[in-house]
Amino acid sequence: MVYDAVKAQALSARLLELGVYVVGFFYPVVAKGQARIRVQMSAVHEREHLERAVAAFTQAGRELGLIK
Repeated sequence: MVYDAVKAQALSARLLELGVYVVGFFYPVVAKGQARIRVQMSAVHEREHLERAVAAFTQAGRELGLIK
C-alpha cells in the first residue's frame, strides 16, 4: 500500500527502471487514498527473481522516501 497516487506512479516507474514490472493502482480503480502497487508472481519465478524484486522495492522505496 502506498496510499498516494503520485507516489504509486513514481514507485511503479522506478521499479520498471530497475527491471521489475508492477502496476500502480489508484482512483478510480481503488478508493481515493488507497493507492497501491500490484505484483503478480507465478510458479516460473525462482527465488533469485523474488530476491531481486525485494531489493528493487527496497531501493526504490528508499529513493522515494517511502521507507527508511
